[in-house]
Amino acid sequence: MKRHLFPIILLFLGNTIHAQQDLFALAGKDSPRIEFNDIRMMNADGSSATQIFTSVTPSEVFSQNSRMKITEDRNSYGNAQAMNLAALATDSSQENLVYMPMFSSNIYVLNQNTKQITLVENNVAKVTSCDVNSHFTRMTLGYDGAIYALNNAGTQLLQISKKDGQYAVADLGIVKDAASNGKNSFTSMETGFGGDMISDAEGNFYVFSASGNAFKISSKSLQAYFLGKISGLPENYSVNGVAVNSKGKIVVASAKGNALYEVNFESLEAKQLAGETNLHIYDLASKYFLNDRKAIGAPSINAEIYPTRIDEDFIYVNLNQTKIKGNIKVEIFDLSGKNVLSKKLSIKDGNLNERIELSTLFQGAYLVSVFDNTGKIIATKKVLKTK
Repeated sequence: MKRHLFPIILLFLGNTIHAQQDLFALAGKDSPRIEFNDIRMMNADGSSATQIFTSVTPSEVFSQNSRMKITEDRNSYGNAQAMNLAALATDSSQENLVYMPMFSSNIYVLNQNTKQITLVENNVAKVTSCDVNSHFTRMTLGYDGAIYALNNAGTQLLQISKKDGQYAVADLGIVKDAASNGKNSFTSMETGFGGDMISDAEGNFYVFSASGNAFKISSKSLQAYFLGKISGLPENYSVNGVAVNSKGKIVVASAKGNALYEVNFESLEAKQLAGETNLHIYDLASKYFLNDRKAIGAPSINAEIYPTRIDEDFIYVNLNQTKIKGNIKVEIFDLSGKNVLSKKLSIKDGNLNERIELSTLFQGAYLVSVFDNTGKIIATKKVLKTK
């Protein structure tokens, strides 16, 4: 079965593309430094819509611990309207937005309707203002309804959950590089830092680093697998915000004053949206998920082919599906449809992580398909061999 991205069914089907507001954005001022301006809605075409909350909006902050209104130091790194906000997510109710200042462990929950803000104090997030490794810049809604936040170095993956009206923060551990990543390390500043994260219907996470590299994080093993790099973005485009839109496409945004781009997850090819071209977006958020098969009742096949941009003469086929037994077959086709490589693989207990050598193939684009023992396609992906 070909792997697709499936959108969650829209609540308001009658809206046009220009009126449809898909995403939340944490937006900054037109400044070379991080300087929070507002949280806003974004239209599906990449243009700005309604401002929800700004750096100067009158606000009341209530402490979850003390259960009373507090007064914050507006000049501190850790206040609800600090200039260095860089992580944003919407909760499962769609009424609240969760965010963090980059230099603080404070977690804030903003009610969109009342503008009341709850401060979730915690001693779990280990943030130091002068340590870029510890800053939380990636945040997303998980399929289980919890909020997840990840720091730059991957040394803390936080789960922010709500039970009986109270928020709880837990540290799930360290995200480590898969052995297959090679020079495309998730924990390297050049290849894996910054950016944003999204989640899928199987509970996994996907980080798109500031450099445009894509990584899949297994929620079970907390290993990050390099998938490839986004193509089609302008040179020096910094990926700072990522979210899934209502079409199941990935949307990326930059803090450096640029347009939003829609990314096809199959190919990691980006296409500019028609909206504004000088946006300073620090983070994006939405209620949508990658691969939401439940929305249309399709069967779940967890299969990956990576990376999509091949620099080192090999790819990996990763499969985690207990219903598939026996042998599977990997077929690789060139763009004329000619079969240029075929390999049988044996799967055990529904798990497979196999490296396939491509040194005999020439530079160019190929289609990689994985078949089960009945001949049914369970995964397919277009890849580009660069040398």
